[in-house]
Amino acid sequence: MDGLSYDAVRRVAVIGCGGSGKSHVARQLGQLLSAPVTHLDAVYYDDAWNQLPMDEFEAVQRDLVRSPAWVLDGNYNSTLHVRLEACDTVIFMDLPTRECLWGILTRRAAHGQGQDRVRGMFNRIDLDFLRYVATYRRKMRPRVLKKLDDLAGHAEIVRFTSRRQVRRWLATARAQPQ
Repeated sequence: MDGLSYDAVRRVAVIGCGGSGKSHVARQLGQLLSAPVTHLDAVYYDDAWNQLPMDEFEAVQRDLVRSPAWVLDGNYNSTLHVRLEACDTVIFMDLPTRECLWGILTRRAAHGQGQDRVRGMFNRIDLDFLRYVATYRRKMRPRVLKKLDDLAGHAEIVRFTSRRQVRRWLATARAQPQ
């Protein structure tokens, strides 16, 4: 994890459960790498919370991954293959359920309900979203791990299991000459 060569990192997929800190890590990496950051929630949802049709959402991602450098933040398992096939690095925010739920609640307390497109935060918390987060490790995580095995063998995979690991890793990355 600490041995990641930042000069080789140009195309990063940041994935994981809601509330795990994907957007925070993506913003930090974008600054460190001088790469554009796209929060996929900002692409998928409009201001009225309408969803982009999945074929259009996939097409937008295919356009994004053609760029020489990028950081894409979002899980979206149905289109994960687009990012995994094109990235050189995957940041997998594999935090425990309780930490993800805590992340959602603290984000909501700090920013309220709604959208902050600049920061990539979409605080629409409803029962379906809480259920998704509560069951992510059991239902979605195995599917994500399978896709990582099947599609990201060429990429460096950085897996975080705690916020402490993330903080240490980012501090190390900031200290390295870019």
